[in-house]
Amino acid sequence: MPALPSSLISSLSLAPAGPVPETAAGLPAALADLPDPRARRGIRHRLTVVVTAAVCAVLAGYRSYAAIAEWVNDAPAPTAVALGIDPDRRPSEAMIRRLLQALDPDLLTAAIGGWLATRAAAAQPTAKRAIAVDGKTLRGSRTTDTAARHVMAACDQGTGIVLASTDVNGKTNEITRFQPLLDQLDDLRDTVVTVTRCTASASTSPTSPNAARTGS
Repeated sequence: MPALPSSLISSLSLAPAGPVPETAAGLPAALADLPDPRARRGIRHRLTVVVTAAVCAVLAGYRSYAAIAEWVNDAPAPTAVALGIDPDRRPSEAMIRRLLQALDPDLLTAAIGGWLATRAAAAQPTAKRAIAVDGKTLRGSRTTDTAARHVMAACDQGTGIVLASTDVNGKTNEITRFQPLLDQLDDLRDTVVTVTRCTASASTSPTSPNAARTGS
């Protein structure tokens, strides 16, 4: 069984769980601009509904496609209705898996990260924001046919929320992907961005020392 996209799990790793209406508050709106990779014809469940349900399932501890589908199938009727799901016509495991696998992982991370950042800012309105950028190779992502997946991520140092991420494949490196990563963030004014390491490739030694910059 394929694992859930790492971007969704990493984005939600430190998010608190709670009742569905509270957990999902504001999420459908945050996902509204996420491109739907499916053909329009025959769509039964809106993208925002499926992804919101997946987020609630992950926050409840369900970390695989089969587990998410189980959570959706077992959710009480009022919970399904609150998510925008017809209790008698719930998304299947195959449908959830195909949609989540087809989503752009960077856009998904940015949408969920922005939603979580807004919630965190509301809880701590006076906190000064600091963002850490670092690259890592995802454990378990290597297969017999493909190299391990290497990503760069921007993380809010105060909350631990992953705000944005981008893939670093064999044709690029962390240096060239640094600016596109920052471009996913809405506003860097009065924000300190620290870079723990920037490498020319996933397998080379660091080519630049630790650095920090302040958004202007």
